[in-house]
Amino acid sequence: MKKKWTTKDFPVGIYQLNHDLSVNFQMNRFYNWSNDDVLLEQMKSLDKADQTYSSLINDFKELGNKALADNQTLRAAMYFRAAEFYLPESDPAKQKLREKFIELSNKFYQIDDEQHFLIPYEDGELSAYQLTSPSPRGTILFINGFDGYIEELTRMMLVYRDAGIYFDGPGQGHALEKNKMPLTSQWEKPVKVILDYFNATEVTAIGMSLGGNLVLHAAAFEKRIKKVVCFDILPSLFNCVTRQLPESLKKQISTDLDKNENGTAINAALNDLMQQSLMVQWAIRQGMHVLGTKTPYDFIKQALTYDTNEISALVNQDVLLLAGQDDHYVALDQLPLQMSTLSNAHSLTARIFTDKEAAANHCQLGNLGLAISTILNWLNQVQ
Repeated sequence: MKKKWTTKDFPVGIYQLNHDLSVNFQMNRFYNWSNDDVLLEQMKSLDKADQTYSSLINDFKELGNKALADNQTLRAAMYFRAAEFYLPESDPAKQKLREKFIELSNKFYQIDDEQHFLIPYEDGELSAYQLTSPSPRGTILFINGFDGYIEELTRMMLVYRDAGIYFDGPGQGHALEKNKMPLTSQWEKPVKVILDYFNATEVTAIGMSLGGNLVLHAAAFEKRIKKVVCFDILPSLFNCVTRQLPESLKKQISTDLDKNENGTAINAALNDLMQQSLMVQWAIRQGMHVLGTKTPYDFIKQALTYDTNEISALVNQDVLLLAGQDDHYVALDQLPLQMSTLSNAHSLTARIFTDKEAAANHCQLGNLGLAISTILNWLNQVQ
């Protein structure tokens, strides 16, 4: 008999697992999606002053193989995902680790081939899953973000227990890694294909992380979407990326963009910064991979197209905005800015999560159960 997953199946609390802010966040992420206390304790032991991505990758692979030998399916899946997360696209081990993660995660949650669909899209295909319920109240469409694989979110989708569809679009998961399909800001295009395929008409669309930006782009033009959740807000990818950079470099980028320079000096500065910071190194490398750009500067320029200002007035659905008080990716001052642009929303609700709730981080990492409960309660109210 399949387990009935609830919001209580997510842990509460952010833990100090690594001295590097970004690595610590990702380790907490893998713990939050697994609620595995053994994994939590093992990850604490990996913290080293001289750590590199290479050393972390090797540690994660070793722990994954050990978990597999111990028949700990989800723990092994999370470790293989953690190792794969830090591998560059050029490494041949990346695809093998990704496939191991997906196979083991789906096995743990008893997701079978009949629930998985490969849907033709442009020159490739989109990977989607559909969960069904005997008495659904509607269709929940879940949109992923900048660095996730949709299989990471299976536990959350099982909590919703509605007719749930979750998919990786261009720049994500299967479409990116298998079909080399870069991200697009015109998110209504993949959403249309997904909704057509599943014949979905009354849809609640939830976008996570960068998905909080993409979901508004979709809702602006795809009116089969009736309710929108930004989990969390991310109104400007450009602001999100440049927030991590030194002030002097931000000014230089702004000047070069105004003058339409070719970015030679910016590329040199960003490459130097990537050698000094694991967070910047990973973010720039991942951004180039996801957006399909050749240089760090081109990634920064392309990020400008992922801005919700121009399309927000076209969003006329019920909208829920979630924000973390101490989100280290998206500044809290972006929340009132996002609210001010949604001038034609049918209803607009915002919720700020705090440190006292252990939910102040990006996408409420530390209390995902509270975020999911908030979304479900809002759906009950607007329905």
